[in-house]
Amino acid sequence: MDIRIVTLKMNAQNQLGWLAVTQDNTTVGHIFLLEEPEKKLKFLDAWVSKDHRREGIFRKLWNVRWQYVKENYNGYVIYAWAKPMSLPLLLENGFKQGETCVYVEKIIEDDQEYDNWLDNNCPITC
Repeated sequence: MDIRIVTLKMNAQNQLGWLAVTQDNTTVGHIFLLEEPEKKLKFLDAWVSKDHRREGIFRKLWNVRWQYVKENYNGYVIYAWAKPMSLPLLLENGFKQGETCVYVEKIIEDDQEYDNWLDNNCPITC
């Protein structure tokens, strides 16, 4: 399948992104970065449509972003939060693995027991 990569520059958010687009202009993937203060770049999320995975689109997006970064951000520090399946590509490109993070979640709901605990154990001082 012929995929072209389109660059998106979002000046208001200091983000730059690349879209993987088919011949009929359907977006089948994206990858982003965020420019931060003090010469830092954060590699943001990447996504490829389920219907187009295992076609090399992620690697194509990665390579375009990586080439752009090497040409335009000499001396910057790049960091990313990576899922296990993305980690090998980062390590292959010289990133060093840090600590492992674990995903957690909680449904927000009325928690009277916790509220009572707070009332009894956390005095308001301001």
